[in-house]
Amino acid sequence: MFKILSRLFIKNKDDVQNPQVRTAYGILSSVVGILSNMFLAVLKIILGILVGSISILADGVNNLTDSASSVATLIGFHLAKHPADPEHPFGHERIEYITGVVISIFILIIGFFLGENSIKRIISHETMDINNFILLISLLIISIGIKIWQGLFYRSCSKKINSLPLMANAQDSFNDVFATTFVLISILIFYFFEINLDGWFGVAVSLFIIINGIKLMKETISPLIGEAPSPEFTKSITDKIKSYEGILGVHDLVIHSYGPLKTYVTIHVEVDSRENILDIHEKIDKIERDLKRIGYLVTIHMDPIEVDNERTNNLKQLILNILIKIHPMLQIHDFRVIHTNTSTSIFFDLVKPRQLKMTDEMLSSEVINNVKKVCEDYLHQQVDLIINIDQDYVL
Repeated sequence: MFKILSRLFIKNKDDVQNPQVRTAYGILSSVVGILSNMFLAVLKIILGILVGSISILADGVNNLTDSASSVATLIGFHLAKHPADPEHPFGHERIEYITGVVISIFILIIGFFLGENSIKRIISHETMDINNFILLISLLIISIGIKIWQGLFYRSCSKKINSLPLMANAQDSFNDVFATTFVLISILIFYFFEINLDGWFGVAVSLFIIINGIKLMKETISPLIGEAPSPEFTKSITDKIKSYEGILGVHDLVIHSYGPLKTYVTIHVEVDSRENILDIHEKIDKIERDLKRIGYLVTIHMDPIEVDNERTNNLKQLILNILIKIHPMLQIHDFRVIHTNTSTSIFFDLVKPRQLKMTDEMLSSEVINNVKKVCEDYLHQQVDLIINIDQDYVL
């Protein structure tokens, strides 16, 4: 169904890097959500009133809230498509994340609403009036089927355009499947065994919804705060850059996301210091242009390194062997050595992993204390270590 609707209503449906196409997917999914949730809300609210079931009524209100969430998603996609302006030079795509937070808040509200009313039902010992059992059960099963289809539709659309709000909607739809299933079970138990668990099942559903609402809120707030890129994304960027001839290594990768279609990357690349600087500059420009064509706005800093100095390479290996003993994830880059007749100065950046619970001062002091003597024994002269501590911004 997703493929059929996207083919019918979205022009150039596979060009998902196009903001207009992305917005069209958002609008399509929002309209589908509004119509299907409004249908389910009206159906369940009427059934809940006729049967006297708090769980059915609350489930209907839940669907009504889902419809409101779809309206919020529609507004979010509409606002996110606006181009950059002087006040927002990176565009407005992060509005999608804000929409995801709004959806999570709706989920929490309905969870607490359902819980409160379910507890009231338990206290009051109100009963239900099931006159047309077959019709009631059939309608609940149909509503479960609609919610499963809706969740699959949202998930397909979310994967197509990499949208957190739509993934949040998909998760909410699947949560509603469980909620309505609990309602169905309570009706079956009441009909066959005359045991009224309507309120208790309502409490169970409310707790389930609240837990998932909190989880979804964490997932949608994280990009707004500024989360680390995934290992897969980091590897794809670094592998792509290292695939170019003459690139000896990469480091200091920093990734900023201003929305699914705006990813800014800064990175340092190591090149042979013997190469012609103009040739290297053209190579760096080509890498930046190639990455821009696939959606990454990359700024590359060039670090020339010595590759044929045996003494420098030996010193670097000695230091690496010492660092591994301090912490196996310590890395160095921008390694340079300046020799004079009486002393040697060694410069390098030390990448501090987030797993290492030491202050920069403590780490620098320990490295200097361990490295200085070994290097002086190797060189037979005084060694000065100039270390810059770098933070690792990727997972």
